[in-house]
Amino acid sequence: MSTAKVDVSTLPAETLEFAGRMFDAARTGNSELLLAAVDRGLPVNLTNEKGNTLLMLAAYAGHAALTKELLTRGADPDRLNDLGQSIIAGAIFKGHTEVVTALAEVGANPRIGTPNALQTAHMFGKTEIFKALGGTDDDITSDVPSPLSSVLASA
Repeated sequence: MSTAKVDVSTLPAETLEFAGRMFDAARTGNSELLLAAVDRGLPVNLTNEKGNTLLMLAAYAGHAALTKELLTRGADPDRLNDLGQSIIAGAIFKGHTEVVTALAEVGANPRIGTPNALQTAHMFGKTEIFKALGGTDDDITSDVPSPLSSVLASA
């Protein structure tokens, strides 16, 4: 499977419009539309102009059921977007615990991306998630900000 970027300016307008609808379906949780398209051949790891996959958009929006279905269809839980952000770190940032659990259950790597999932959990004081993902003191280097709650408490 190729991960080479396609020059979108060479694609027909109808194709771009269809892709836009699929990305919107991921964001809004329209499982029926999106999963039907994937089941008919839409690449499950399709990315938009920012490198966000269908899974990343669904997970970031908190659509746990859609996230799980995309994962069962082969969506890559470790795909980083063009900014180097991971899907699981985004779900932690947004507070979508059920999505984080679904990603962890399929082995999403909590140590990839910038910031990675463990750093994100630490920064936002999500101690239980940090521990559940196997975080250790070694995962928190001096360049990782302290949890917001401790910063606010010392102010």
